[in-house]
Amino acid sequence: MAPVLLVSTVITATVTAIGSILFGGRWWGYWPAHIWARIFCLFTMVKVTVKGRDNISSGTSYVFVANHQSAYDIFAIYGYLNHNFKWMMKKSLEKIPLVGYSCKRSGHIMVDRSTPQAIRQTIENAEKQLKNGMSLVVFPEGSRSFTGKIGRFKRGAFMLASEFKLPVVPVTIDGAFEIMSRKSKLPHWGHITLTIHNPVPAPESEHCQELIDNIHRTIESSLPRHHRSSN
Repeated sequence: MAPVLLVSTVITATVTAIGSILFGGRWWGYWPAHIWARIFCLFTMVKVTVKGRDNISSGTSYVFVANHQSAYDIFAIYGYLNHNFKWMMKKSLEKIPLVGYSCKRSGHIMVDRSTPQAIRQTIENAEKQLKNGMSLVVFPEGSRSFTGKIGRFKRGAFMLASEFKLPVVPVTIDGAFEIMSRKSKLPHWGHITLTIHNPVPAPESEHCQELIDNIHRTIESSLPRHHRSSN
């Protein structure tokens, strides 16, 4: 299994980078990785069920926010959300050989918080991408959970939703932690459920803590009790 998945990752990153350079990242930044993610789930015997797909429209731009249980969250969303999007990711991920370069060339949003000017540049890069049905996917916890429990949300996703007047779609990922926790080196076969909730109108302000808390509760509502926050 491992050699096939490694080769498929290298091929996908290479095809994405070359396609994005030659033809742009709108198509090439999504479909090769969409197929790659499904192959990954197939070969590791992971089934993904999607609920609430009819809550979103393919021609509308959204900011999708999801809890982050596992590396398999990426495969579940890439392979089964079925909506073209860009990731909002840490700039440090550019350092991943080939994959980081591929993500940059295909237009994913690399977040640089080092200076106010860098933050403004991040926003400008996002504005260029989020048009004509192109959406953004963010893990507002910032990193994978160590315990499987949903953590506190950072404001970055909601800042962009407010800036660009985009509706926010809460997404619950359940089952990924059991397949491959943050401390695991190998995955287990299993079942992931992706629940797409109703869109929430764009926040009027990035400082709308009540809205952030409501979205947190919405995502949490589709998690089993042992993965809910301790608050």
